[in-house]
Amino acid sequence: MTGVSRPFHVMTKPIGPICNLDCKYCFYLEKEKMLRADGLAPATSWQMTDDVLDAYIRQYISSQNTPEVTFAWQGGEPTLLGVRFFRRVRELQQRYADGRPIRNAIQTNGTLLDDEWCEFLAKEQFLVGISIDGPARFHDTYRVDKHNEPTFDAVMHGLELLKTYRVEFNTLTVVNSFNSTEPLTVYRFLKQIGSGFIQFIPLVERHFQPPAAPSGGLLQIDLAPPPRKRDYNCEVTEWSVRPQQYGQFLVEIFDEWVRNDVGAVFVQLFDSALGTWLGEGASLCVFAETCGSALAMEQSGDVYSCDHFVYPDYRLGNIQDTDLAALAACQAQQDFGREKQTALPRYCRECSVRFACNGECPKHRFLKTPDGEFGLNYLCAAYKRFFSHIDPYMRNMAALLRQGRPPAEIMGSLRTTVNQTIKTQPGRNDLCPCGSGQKYKKCCLPRSR
Repeated sequence: MTGVSRPFHVMTKPIGPICNLDCKYCFYLEKEKMLRADGLAPATSWQMTDDVLDAYIRQYISSQNTPEVTFAWQGGEPTLLGVRFFRRVRELQQRYADGRPIRNAIQTNGTLLDDEWCEFLAKEQFLVGISIDGPARFHDTYRVDKHNEPTFDAVMHGLELLKTYRVEFNTLTVVNSFNSTEPLTVYRFLKQIGSGFIQFIPLVERHFQPPAAPSGGLLQIDLAPPPRKRDYNCEVTEWSVRPQQYGQFLVEIFDEWVRNDVGAVFVQLFDSALGTWLGEGASLCVFAETCGSALAMEQSGDVYSCDHFVYPDYRLGNIQDTDLAALAACQAQQDFGREKQTALPRYCRECSVRFACNGECPKHRFLKTPDGEFGLNYLCAAYKRFFSHIDPYMRNMAALLRQGRPPAEIMGSLRTTVNQTIKTQPGRNDLCPCGSGQKYKKCCLPRSR
């Protein structure tokens, strides 16, 4: 085992950016023309070759100094490769595992799942991430197929098959300018369909306006690349979530979760925040002090600094020329990871919630601070509101954990507090005094009896 001193993982794109859908907000679809223009994509097939696949699995397993090894497969749409490709994945993983358990996670839009797929996923114990943006009216606004037709019904069919075959799944919801307006509708829908682990990804993209890339060559893209020390006058797309709305989205869902669902529903952002309040650091890279441990690899074997930085300036090399562990540890990647911290504006360094936010993802740092310094995160207002709001609750849950007690006990404490502080009984149709935003009869009234 060669290993590296710093753990890393790879988001693997075995079919590159190719997808059967044409989601209106997808930043990865345009990688097809960019990679072709740069000579970094095949002229015929986008499928990862067996030579690249073999090299990747062997090198990745060898580089991981962990009791078990987890692979992450994404796209594009990885299920376009068919079950046969992933049977080969399992053959190679077993060949190189050297007795260590191997885990696999695959992110899919769910529309191509059938009985053969689900039988395989169940047998090989894949964790499946399903991309779904809420009820049909939200999901179908942007997540359409190549004929501009809605995809919600196809996704739900795939999801029901996963349940039938008892495949473990979670959900990934892209929070955009439309579904962000009804946070509780989205959250309750995800619970209703059986998602016990929920990921919310804020959508922030900008139109690309300058005539040339920072390196001097033309970039074959429509969306702006991540900013690098300086930026262009690029407008945020109409489908991007607005900062104030995203803050409200998170707060409303948190308020319902902390009163009703702690320990039963796991929201990735909330779990990561609790780790921060416990002093263990953020489990999400976007909130860590530095980054650089989450690489991306295209079907060609080309490795990039991050999934959001698949641009020529951030290409580290190819695993057929340089070992994956060496690419992960190279100076360029170390510099990339440290820059997240060193480029943080003074306004952020002095912020009261910096310990929880750390400037979030560098991809979103394209605004100026109130004193004119470049590098403020577009979602700054959202995170200031959210992290300030959850502080007393997180302190409470962290204290419970330190006492060896489950954080879910906070729900009982909150109900008791509400009952003790109600001086005048609210009407059944009044807003509940606990702050959930629900009517009293739908929230704390049944629990107070």
